[in-house]
Amino acid sequence: MSLDRSKNRLARAANYLRNPFSGQKSAYVLITIFITVFGLFNIVLGIYWSREPELLNVRLEAAQKAEELNRLVVPGFTSTTIAIRIGETLLDKPGGYLRNDIMLPSVLLDNMPNWELGVLVQLRDFIRAMRKELSRSQSQSREDPDLAIAEPLFNFKSNSWALPSTEDEYRHGIDRLNRYLLRLSDPDDVAQFYARADNLTDWLKDVETRLGSLSQRLSASVGKSRLNTDLAGDANATQSTPSDAEVIIKTPWSKIDDIFYESRGASWALICLLRAMEVDFADVLEKKNAQVSLRQIIRELRETQEPLKTPFILNGNGFGIIANHSLVMANYISRANAAIIDLRRLLEQG
Repeated sequence: MSLDRSKNRLARAANYLRNPFSGQKSAYVLITIFITVFGLFNIVLGIYWSREPELLNVRLEAAQKAEELNRLVVPGFTSTTIAIRIGETLLDKPGGYLRNDIMLPSVLLDNMPNWELGVLVQLRDFIRAMRKELSRSQSQSREDPDLAIAEPLFNFKSNSWALPSTEDEYRHGIDRLNRYLLRLSDPDDVAQFYARADNLTDWLKDVETRLGSLSQRLSASVGKSRLNTDLAGDANATQSTPSDAEVIIKTPWSKIDDIFYESRGASWALICLLRAMEVDFADVLEKKNAQVSLRQIIRELRETQEPLKTPFILNGNGFGIIANHSLVMANYISRANAAIIDLRRLLEQG
């Protein structure tokens, strides 16, 4: 028995002398396989989570919500429903809300988190408009209690993963919007949504400012100089600190795709909200003969949602052979912004 043990020990020792790293090689192979599989899994999951949601069918969403609540579709019902669905899309799409994630693969993704930022900014602006103008008859009227709570909840910082988390705050905001919607469609409640031309105009002013900023940031991808027009139009205008007569604004190369996807997210949210406004403000738009103007804005923004045919956001210069996706996006947004200015002027006319 002892002789057999000695032979086995000698055999193992001889084998080790012939290949002393065989055990380590097996461990290295297993570790390599694990890392490769883990990496491929995260890549596939990241690609799936980065898929942008489809545009919402506003009339269908409103009809389904009305059926669920057993209520009529009153003015403001469609817009509020779409605001709720936009918030739910941010939280419930594949991968959930990614902007505050600190785990793989979310921490390595930047396209979808920036898309979420663009959507969130438009949603915040619209809920603020609901609280300030759309739900109030005049400046001295009382604000709606549910909207007064919902607005600051959606303005909670967008990247908090600790308690309270961003998702929890936004979920509470959605609950408040649902309560407002339920009261809005109750004929015995005082909740209101005023579909007036001046209310629509006030919201469009905010949209105009946001789109102008996005267009400027997208165009800065090429880093061209421009004349400083900050004080143009007023000979007596002043500013707090002096600035050069000619300025050069260039987006860092690492931020070009971030601004591009933020613009896509903002355009996605605006298309949904504008389609909802087309329903709730149908009488106002018809009276002003402005339905076509609104549809033209939606058509221009719809072009921003065309699928990319390249895995990278290209940044070519001038009329070179390489495309500049930022300038193409800026073109569509600028055209939509110009159409919004025309629509706002049309609504302001008596």
